[in-house]
Amino acid sequence: MAKQQIKTQKKRNFSFVIKKIVSSKELYLLLLPGIIWYLLFAYRPMTELKIAFYDYNVFQGIEGSTFTGLQNFIEFFKGKDFPRVLKNTLMISFWQLLICFPVPIALAICVTEMKNKFVSRMTQMSTLLTHFISVVVVCGIVINFLSPSTGVINLVLEKLGADPVYFMTKPEYFKGIYTLMTLWQNAGFDALVYIAAIMGIDQQLYEAATVDGAGKMKKIFHVTIPGMVPAIVTMLILKLGGIIKVGYEAILLLYQPATYSAADVISTYSYRLAFENGNYGLSVAAGLFESAVAFIMVILANKISKKISDNALW
Repeated sequence: MAKQQIKTQKKRNFSFVIKKIVSSKELYLLLLPGIIWYLLFAYRPMTELKIAFYDYNVFQGIEGSTFTGLQNFIEFFKGKDFPRVLKNTLMISFWQLLICFPVPIALAICVTEMKNKFVSRMTQMSTLLTHFISVVVVCGIVINFLSPSTGVINLVLEKLGADPVYFMTKPEYFKGIYTLMTLWQNAGFDALVYIAAIMGIDQQLYEAATVDGAGKMKKIFHVTIPGMVPAIVTMLILKLGGIIKVGYEAILLLYQPATYSAADVISTYSYRLAFENGNYGLSVAAGLFESAVAFIMVILANKISKKISDNALW
């Protein structure tokens, strides 16, 4: 009798789920392209992670390759390049977190606090549009701006009596160039999350603060920023999770052998191992190490956030 009731309840639950899907089919159709993209380009490649445990032969496949166990990981960790790429990855991520994380928060507050709505919207639009410019185009703009012969920066330096500098071949300038480029391209887009959080703050809190005699700055520090804390914590956890996964596309376009000492990160090192050296097993091992560390960082950041502020992703 009890089993029959359980089966009946399962059928009802299944029917309820089907009805909900059918009633919201338009929303699920909108979601479908994203799901297909993740299945093809995020989850499907995971099936080939076993390459990290083989001396992989691209022409013979897994079946024709020799199983080496953890040898690729040992070679990666003992390699002379490992300390350099790990240090560069962490340093670039540190500057991204130190500069590129707080600026969108400040930008969101400035945009929402502007009295002139036209200026506010233009500021938001102009900072947002840069996110949709191709990385290739952005890197081309940066290279042209910093060109030693025709770049705007060097033309200004020449007018001031200084010698032109080939910034793109100087390792000491790379981290700053990459950080500022990333900030310019993504600050407006990242600010959208915080603008949405500000819009969701109860307006009665601002009215109560006004009655208590609070000025604009006090409202920002005692109402706006506390209201943004859940969004800030969520974004911080995601950023910490990606602290070791530096976007390699822009770095590949900007760096060159002269700047490997400061610009070569795990992602670009993995790319060069595969497509320049043909060492696919070692390349996948390096990428798997990077993903494993990122996963651990997300878990740790979430636990620490939950203990400190009671705000977490799960």
